[in-house]
Amino acid sequence: MGDGMEAAQMYENLKADLHRFARSISRHEQEADDLVQDALEKSLYEQELLELPIYKQRAWFFRVMKNRLIDDRRKDTWLSAWEDDTDFPEKHLAMNPVEMADLLSHLSPEMSDLVFKRYWLGMTSKEIGEQLNVPAATVRYKLHFAVKTLRRIMEDDR
Repeated sequence: MGDGMEAAQMYENLKADLHRFARSISRHEQEADDLVQDALEKSLYEQELLELPIYKQRAWFFRVMKNRLIDDRRKDTWLSAWEDDTDFPEKHLAMNPVEMADLLSHLSPEMSDLVFKRYWLGMTSKEIGEQLNVPAATVRYKLHFAVKTLRRIMEDDR
């Protein structure tokens, strides 16, 4: 039980520094909070961390947060590349506006908006997610089902 109190004290001692560092390397407040939370969770499994001097504890947390951010950026880059590979074939982009509107009318307004932004405005899932204040992964998930629905509709029309 003493370890829990020591860990809480360690966090209190480092709290301001951790949040300041996370905000300095991240894009926004939510991402900074996620970095701090992830580092705190990892610290629970590092009992020897409690024995280190405060400057080494701080360095450990900074390194963990920086590595998590690097991993997240690599994942975003990989997912963006994957997303580009899953686009509609080019032949479907040659629709006139009336055909496009008719096709999108088969989707909910939310899904239609996502497809329009992604495939006709050329926005990335990350840009759409930032605009709608949702994770890019959520945008990709919804787009996957919207595209599947549109493909089925287009095949039925043949």
